[in-house]
Amino acid sequence: MEPIGLLGGSFDPIHVGHLQLARDALANLPIAEVHFLPAARPWQKEELTPAEHRAQMLRLAIDNELPFTRRRMIVDLAEIERGGPTYTIDTLRDLRARLGPDVPLVLIMGADQFERFDTWREWERIPDLAHIAVARRAAAPPHLNPVLQKLRDSRYLKYPGDLAESPAGHVVDLAMTPVDVSATEVRHLLLQSRNPVEEARLATSVPPPVLDYIQAHHLYAGPHGH
Repeated sequence: MEPIGLLGGSFDPIHVGHLQLARDALANLPIAEVHFLPAARPWQKEELTPAEHRAQMLRLAIDNELPFTRRRMIVDLAEIERGGPTYTIDTLRDLRARLGPDVPLVLIMGADQFERFDTWREWERIPDLAHIAVARRAAAPPHLNPVLQKLRDSRYLKYPGDLAESPAGHVVDLAMTPVDVSATEVRHLLLQSRNPVEEARLATSVPPPVLDYIQAHHLYAGPHGH
């Protein structure tokens, strides 16, 4: 049973940073595929673009990848179909019910997310259901509070390849290619009249089919960028 990578988020919109993180995970972790899990309603965010648009933008972004990579990227609508506030612990329990207890699951997150990991619902239970791969840029040490430092120290696995040996329980580092882009910046650029430099920035931040979709459906043009 090959491990499965899990990459959750609002993807509002999907951008090149998300895609690079998935590529890095496929290249550096012993996973067969990455499941993109767009949230229905992240409990830490107030307003999102409708789920059908975010899901379609994900599909378009993945379809724009090279064939070998594209085959290993999956849009998983489990959180949207479940509805309500999105909590990772619920998603992992649903996946375990669906896939069984033995398939290795690898929850992929950025270092900034891991630094707030102890604010997540039932966060102590999450490592019992999945491994955690923390993406961080080279030479950037994590800034962890004592509780999370203890979690990392007690569950740290030096060699990510060993994740395949157990279904859950370990924390590994994932080297991430630096990509300076955020969904907040993309939404800001889409809201305003842009000069050529900003147009070029937007064009390199969002896959072309996604940008075409955004413009065709007039997304991020109203209040709050939605």
